[in-house]
Amino acid sequence: MRSAWTVVAGTASALVWGEWLNWRWSRTLVGNSEGTTTAVVVLGYRNPHPSINVVNRWRVRAGLRSVASDGTRDTQVIFSGGTPGGGPAEARLMADYATSVLGFDGRVVIEDQSRTTWENIAKVIPLLEGADRIKITSQPAHGLKARAYLRRQRPDLAERLVPAADYRPGEWTLLKPLLALYGIWTLRGLEADERKPLAGPPVGG
Repeated sequence: MRSAWTVVAGTASALVWGEWLNWRWSRTLVGNSEGTTTAVVVLGYRNPHPSINVVNRWRVRAGLRSVASDGTRDTQVIFSGGTPGGGPAEARLMADYATSVLGFDGRVVIEDQSRTTWENIAKVIPLLEGADRIKITSQPAHGLKARAYLRRQRPDLAERLVPAADYRPGEWTLLKPLLALYGIWTLRGLEADERKPLAGPPVGG
């Protein structure tokens, strides 16, 4: 019985840790910039097949709920991703899913030339110049990496970063410990000052 309780306690601790760390990443390198225009950047995930994969479908949904949670009058959604693994451009698959399947009828911009996260940011920068608020949507660790890259490439634009709705308590809960471990590995190149979150309680974005 004791070993069973140990397993239960260990599992619960891992789930709480994964939830907390993903929330923390979602609230790092963001502020409370205000204004009337918002750009929501949705980053693609490698998609070698002609149909959109489950990760990109989730990222599109997170991007669209980032639009829904925004109070500005003028919002555009920028889908970013080329063909790093061959096949159709990630950005075009995501845009088609947003408009054809989810019925999104807002402003859509496609950036389909980037092949890495660094290039995602470099190539969307011209599209962000006129935005008062910038939301970068992906899994929380990947979103943090992208925000850090924006700060390195254009610190003035990084000051306009605000939270996206890419974190929700209880979403992907069973996978969040694994996502947290993978995120720690992918974020190993960030500097200490690129890991500072805003203070505050967990919220759904």
